[in-house]
Amino acid sequence: MLMQSGWMRWTGAAVFALIITLFAGHEVLSARQNVMAAETKDQPYVIEYYYKAKWGHADEFLTLFKKNHYPVLKKEMELGRMLKVSMATPRYHATEDGRWDFRVTIVFKNAAIANDNFDSGALIKQLYPDQETYKKEEQRRFEILDSHYDIPIKDVDLDGK
Repeated sequence: MLMQSGWMRWTGAAVFALIITLFAGHEVLSARQNVMAAETKDQPYVIEYYYKAKWGHADEFLTLFKKNHYPVLKKEMELGRMLKVSMATPRYHATEDGRWDFRVTIVFKNAAIANDNFDSGALIKQLYPDQETYKKEEQRRFEILDSHYDIPIKDVDLDGK
């Protein structure tokens, strides 16, 4: 009977801990949803895309990006999904672990549009009737990368409280 009582206490404590964990998780999820809701208002939403090409392939990457990807981004600007697309490259070299060759900054109309899983397939077919060549070149563009990562960013109001 004593073992059963201990078992019941342990089970009760485990269930209570589970309920607290689920409640806390719900609160965190609600907080994230509130942040996303605030960001989905018609405020621009910025994402930076970093590309690190294998040594000696940066020019090839840039050529393929400008030929196959930039026109798709320009079409999305024409549709009003994006407000601005720009590219930067470092002026000087960095250490290998921190090196990136190109940073593409896209200013989306808002966070909802940036995260709506837009299918650019129709635009790509319209722009590139020779899909076989397009697919080979896009595959090559990613083969010559050492890394690629995306970072959504937000401005920090230095004058605000």
